[in-house]
Amino acid sequence: MFRVRSVRHYRLTAVSLLLLAAVLLILNIGLGVHYNKLTDTYFTLADTERISKELIDLQDTYKTAVERMKSTKKRLNSNISHQKLTSWELEHQTKRSNDYKSHIDKITKEIETMRSYLPMLSDGCKHCPPGWILMNSVCYYFPLKSNEMKTWKESRDFCQLQGGDLIIIDSRDEEVYYYEDASGMMPQSNPKSPKAFWIGLSDVQEEGTWKWWDGTFLTEGYWNDGEPNDVSNEDCAALYPKANFFKSWNDVRCDTQMKWICEKAPKSMS
Repeated sequence: MFRVRSVRHYRLTAVSLLLLAAVLLILNIGLGVHYNKLTDTYFTLADTERISKELIDLQDTYKTAVERMKSTKKRLNSNISHQKLTSWELEHQTKRSNDYKSHIDKITKEIETMRSYLPMLSDGCKHCPPGWILMNSVCYYFPLKSNEMKTWKESRDFCQLQGGDLIIIDSRDEEVYYYEDASGMMPQSNPKSPKAFWIGLSDVQEEGTWKWWDGTFLTEGYWNDGEPNDVSNEDCAALYPKANFFKSWNDVRCDTQMKWICEKAPKSMS
């Protein structure tokens, strides 16, 4: 009886121990799982903090790079603006330099032209009024100022007040002579520009009948191609300096402002 109880007690104890071991195992497994979960959670938070820190660092680096880029762009724009201003100033100074050079060249040519007049003016002073030039025993007046312009009638009036009249070109030799000896006083010009010279020829009295102011009829003219054409009542003749002096006349409206050439007999040549 005692042995039976002992066996039962032993079995009960063994079962209890087994149950306790099972409970401990379950607890151990549960604690292990919980620990692992806690460990996993810990590492996830650490990674998150590390990534967050790296992100903040990257943002700071990006902001710094953006600021540097803005600063560099600002300096670049400033340099470009300065370079543009420098380029404009250089262009302006180059233009001024070219203008000065052109002006100097123009003045130099005018001085050379005036010097070439000196011998004629010197001789003319003895036999012609002041400002007139003696050539081939005739006194001539050429308006030298660029703004000195008159109509055909005003030009005649000026010449007559000086004791002369507008020039008459009544021979081939005389036409050639003016170009050979007086071309320096007649600047090259466009046939449509006002830089031409009135001569004493017109067809005012009868269209198409060209006569000199002294009433003589034109026998030989030196008209440009297509001239005279009487466009817009062009009744007075003007001489335009050009390479071919046998094609140097145009008919022009008599009220056009132009230069002119006077001629008159000189004082005694003795």
